[in-house]
This record gives sequence, structure tokens and C-alpha cells, in this order.
Amino acid sequence: MKKLLFTGLMFTALLAHAQDATLRKNNFNLSDGVAIKGWDPVSYFANKPIKGSSRFALVYEGITYYFSSDANRELFKKSPIKYEPQYGGWCAYAMGKDGTKVEVDPETFKIINGKLFLFYNQFFNNTLKSWNKDETNLHQHADANWQKIYH
Repeated sequence: MKKLLFTGLMFTALLAHAQDATLRKNNFNLSDGVAIKGWDPVSYFANKPIKGSSRFALVYEGITYYFSSDANRELFKKSPIKYEPQYGGWCAYAMGKDGTKVEVDPETFKIINGKLFLFYNQFFNNTLKSWNKDETNLHQHADANWQKIYH
């Protein structure tokens, strides 16, 4: 009986994990299955974003990240929540303004309270500038909008 109960619990846990990975894949900003268009998430915290390499790829809860070095991949493994971009890698400004999923320019970013925020920046429209004008309000709205989308 205990073995059957344990097997049932393990199956339920695996099913929940698979559903969570699917939810993440469906809601994260991925290019060819890779987050942040292949940029190294750890590199942002040195204020020097660097393009990652498939040679240093890592899948975390269904999301593939590329890193520029094995050292950065190892840092991410130790604390993935610290390095993952907010709002699934979608534009923080758009998420705060109206909850839409808008592409980003991986080189337009801001670290806020130890978290990575990415922004759209094309065609004379740098949303980081707009974010900075009303950061507190937009941040609160972005958090609420992401909760509606992701949960």
C-alpha cells in the first residue's frame, strides 16, 4: 500500500512539474525556444549583457537559457530566480501599461532590486525612458498583470 501511495504521489508531482513547464513555455518570450534571444541572463548583473552560446545551454523548468561561460551557467543554477528576467522576458513597460506581451531589445534593460527587467527599444521608441518616468506605478501594474497571465 505504501509503495502504491508513493508511486501515486511521484506521478502527481511529475505531472504538476510537466504542466508548470508547459505553462512557462506558453507564456515566456522565446525565440526559437530560447529565452532572451540567446543572451546570457547572468551577464546583465555585471551591467554588460553578452550573447550566450548553445554550448553553455541550460534548461530550467522548461525554459532554455544560453550562457557566455560555464561559470555563468553555474551561477544561474545556484539561484535561477535571481537571474531570470521578470514577466517572462516580455517588455516590462508594456506589461505595466496594459498587460500586453511585447518583444524586447535584449540590450535595453534595468536591474531593479536585484531583478532583471527588459524593454522594447526600436523605431525611436525606447520604453525604458517611459518606464523611468512612472516606474513605481508601472511596476505595480506589471506585477498584477503578469499574475493574471501567468497564474
